[in-house]
Amino acid sequence: MAASSPRVSVPVGCIGAGRMAQGILEGILHKGEITPQNVMVSAPTDRNLEKLKARGCCTSHDNRSVVSNCRVVFLATKPHIIPSVLQEIYPKVTADHLIISMAAGVTLETLEKNLPLGSKVIRMMPNLPCVLQEGAIVFSRGQCAGEVEADVFESLVRTCGLCVEVPQSCIDIHTGVSGSGVAYVYTFAEALADGAVKMGMPSALARQIVAQTLVGAGKMLLQSEEHPASLRADVCTPGGTTIFGLHELEKGGLRAAVMNAVEAATTRAMDMGRK
Repeated sequence: MAASSPRVSVPVGCIGAGRMAQGILEGILHKGEITPQNVMVSAPTDRNLEKLKARGCCTSHDNRSVVSNCRVVFLATKPHIIPSVLQEIYPKVTADHLIISMAAGVTLETLEKNLPLGSKVIRMMPNLPCVLQEGAIVFSRGQCAGEVEADVFESLVRTCGLCVEVPQSCIDIHTGVSGSGVAYVYTFAEALADGAVKMGMPSALARQIVAQTLVGAGKMLLQSEEHPASLRADVCTPGGTTIFGLHELEKGGLRAAVMNAVEAATTRAMDMGRK
C-alpha cells in the first residue's frame, strides 16, 4: 500500500440499504471527507432508505442512477440478487468506476464475468461491528484494480475498523470466523450471562459484566503479541477457579465445536460462490 491514501472526493454510491450498508456508509461519513450530499443509495423500497435520507444522503429506487452519478459504487445486496443487479447496471459501468461488492460468497471472477471487460472490482467482507466503527474488514482486488483503487477503498472504510488486504481464498474464511463469528460470540456471551443468572446474579448486571469482560479480553488480545493460549494461561492458577471452569468447557467440547462452526460457515460461503 502507498504510504498515504488519497483524499476521496468522488461521489460514493451504494446499491442496497440494509444494516451493513448503513454501517459502512456511516463509517465513511464519520471521517467528514465525504458529505451526505455526495452519497447516493438505492433500494427497492423506502423502508431502509428513510434513515439515510434523514442523514442527508441522496436516495433512489433506480440502481442505474446510482452508477450513473457515482464513481465508487458499493454492492450491498443479498448474494442471490447480485446477478440481476450486475445485469441491470452493466450498461452504465465504465473504466472510471470502482465497483465494490460485499456480498458473501460472490467471487471476483463472478463479478468480472458479469461486468464490462476491464472493470475495476474489489471484493470485501465486513462484519456487523462495522456499524459501530469497530469492525473487521478484509478485501481482495480484481485483475484491473490497482494500488490506486486499493488506496481509495481503504481511505473510505478505514474508520469502520480493521481493514486488511488478503488473498481471495481468505475472504470466505473471514466470513466463517468473523462475519459469522460475531454470532458465535453473542451465543457464548448469552451462555456466560445465563451461568451467572443461574448462580443468582441479576440478569441485567450479568449481561453488563459479560459485555465488559468480552471488550476487555478483546483489547488484551489486540494489544498483546502473545498467543491466546498464553493469555489464558496467565489467568489459570494451580487449583484455582478458572482451571476448574476450563475443564468443564473441555468436557463440553467447546473448542472443537467452535472450530467446526468456522469450518461449516466457511464451507457454506464457498458453496454460495459456486451457485
